[in-house]
Amino acid sequence: MSMMDQHKEVFKEEAYERLSELEDSLLELEERTDDIDLISSIFRALHTIKGSGSMFGFDEIAKFTHEVETVFDCVRNGEMPVTKELIDLTLSARDHIKELLDNPDNVNLQRAGEIISSLKNLSPNSDALKEECNCSPALPSIENDTAADEKEEETVYRIEFVPGHDVFMKGINPVMLLNELQTLGECRIIAMTDAIPQLDYFNPECCYTYWDIFLTTSQGINAIKDVFIFVEDDCELSISVIDSSLDSSVKKLGEILMERGEVTPENLQEVLNKQRPVGELLVENGVTSPQEVESALAEQKHIKEAREKQKTTETVSSIRVSSDKLDSLVDLVGELVTVQARLTQKANTGSDPDLLLISEEVERLTEELRDNTMGVRMVPIGTMFSKFKRLVRDLSNEVGKEIEMTTDGAETELDKTVIEKLNDPVVHLIRNSIDHGIESPEGREAAGKPKMGKVHLSARHSGANVLIEIIDDGAGLNPEAIKAKAIEKGLIGSDAELSEKEIFSLVLAPGFSTAKKVTSVSGRGVGMDVVKRNIEALRGSIDISSNKGKGSTITLKLPLTLAIIDGLLVKLGTDVYVMPLSIVEECVELTDKDIEKAHGRQIANVRGEIVPYINLREQFMINGGKPEIEQIVIARVDEQRVGYVVDDVIGEHQTVIKSLGKFYKHVEGVSGATILGDGNVALILDAPKLMHTAVIDEVAEAAV
Repeated sequence: MSMMDQHKEVFKEEAYERLSELEDSLLELEERTDDIDLISSIFRALHTIKGSGSMFGFDEIAKFTHEVETVFDCVRNGEMPVTKELIDLTLSARDHIKELLDNPDNVNLQRAGEIISSLKNLSPNSDALKEECNCSPALPSIENDTAADEKEEETVYRIEFVPGHDVFMKGINPVMLLNELQTLGECRIIAMTDAIPQLDYFNPECCYTYWDIFLTTSQGINAIKDVFIFVEDDCELSISVIDSSLDSSVKKLGEILMERGEVTPENLQEVLNKQRPVGELLVENGVTSPQEVESALAEQKHIKEAREKQKTTETVSSIRVSSDKLDSLVDLVGELVTVQARLTQKANTGSDPDLLLISEEVERLTEELRDNTMGVRMVPIGTMFSKFKRLVRDLSNEVGKEIEMTTDGAETELDKTVIEKLNDPVVHLIRNSIDHGIESPEGREAAGKPKMGKVHLSARHSGANVLIEIIDDGAGLNPEAIKAKAIEKGLIGSDAELSEKEIFSLVLAPGFSTAKKVTSVSGRGVGMDVVKRNIEALRGSIDISSNKGKGSTITLKLPLTLAIIDGLLVKLGTDVYVMPLSIVEECVELTDKDIEKAHGRQIANVRGEIVPYINLREQFMINGGKPEIEQIVIARVDEQRVGYVVDDVIGEHQTVIKSLGKFYKHVEGVSGATILGDGNVALILDAPKLMHTAVIDEVAEAAV
């Protein structure tokens, strides 16, 4: 891949981030239409996409975004109000830019023209806007709260622009920025060359020149910052604002240099005593360089009265890493965990104390490396939540309902792989809440509710899991209607006695729907079974609760990570299995005497509590004699305590999860495999699936 292709890929990645920020800001602006910070943020995002797109050859994106930016500049100036129609059109523009990024060769010129025309027609002076909206920005200066930008008279600025040495390698041409500055007004540019090294140390790919610029303009400080907005992280930029008047005296050269900190009053007084031109004397005495004197003279000539205020751009210490490299790192850590397990096993079976010490140290370092690597993969779930605000907005408009979405726990972190696979299930659940759960405005008023419905998304940690809740304040689920539909479809018998929770779980069956009509949003009975299947594929579970007339809550329980887990090794016959340690509560013994007391029923008395158990020997049809004393691993599955009978419990084990492949994807009761320290393969038990299978078998036997 060429250097330019790499730059284009970086631009696309950053542009997607800017588009995400743009969407979030637009949705927030709809709620706070007078928030000038949000308006500024939207303008900056558009300007960055335009500037970077033009630099890296995305001309259609730059051209289209420039038109949107021109319209929004008038919003920033206060000449256009923020309306719902403006938000709708700007969101459509954002979607069009994304389409151009996804497929730059497929340009829908008609769609682009319709969006731009509609945006310009919103302006009170649409004819003038169609030529160009030359509004001067009215945002307050970052440096102070003065209204310098609001003045129509010209203002003088001093700009110190120091690009980074690697600016060329990032595809940035500083001359283009200087040329753009000159379009804002009368401009004087001084090139500073004192940082250029000798030829032996000169790198032609590095930029050593920096510039002092003096600009007289009526456009305001924001127009200057907009020029540098997409290189602000790759340069040092300082802007001094100077209000000038014709009757004020011009500052002397020495005063200017002292204000800049180039000389001290003592240095100045010493050379002034020699009664020679100040600039010549300062250079001759080595106090400053000829370039600095030339720059100061230019400022003296350019300004009438100066008031210096400086802003330094802070650099953020961060690095962008490809997700493929991160996945490769996790795979390597997984292999290291497997090798460490082999080393630990070898050390424990030997009699070498030095080897045992080395093994313990390697184990400690491996655990730290594992935790840190998994921490890098963890991202805030808020990155997913923010996408759903647009979904709720669009769907509520489509179905004619007023719905507000709120979130909580956006900072909760989850493995990036889990978040990527969680998007579609949550979209299904939100769509169902909007279409089936939330009533129409008229229906809500008739029920004594506010016209605006609410959908609330929350996330929180719970041990080694994350709980995600989708809550709505709609009509709730109707147990009688669900049961009647299940009987009609033959899912249950007409005389079946089910708890409310069991009835609610029926909506997860394939093809189940109580919708009276099919809409473009939902109602075909496709979705909830897909949600269940996808959540179970993530080794998670789904729980439904509802209060008729008040709303529903759907809770997703998901593991923090899918790569490496803490497991409990158990033995059945000659084979070893792994059970996720996060669901295990305790282990108790099971003797023949205990079985006799239960009169053939698979239940155990654990400190006065009756706990049902599943005999895994019977479940997996393992032949051979069982031990005299078996072990019951008691786990909490779907908020219920259930036991799993095994021959023996070996102990804890760091489990690197490996998929079984497509050939074994339909195997019931097993979710994956891992490699043990001795090189053998151990299957990872799917506790929820084993419990559900046992319940189905028991019901089938009872019906015979």
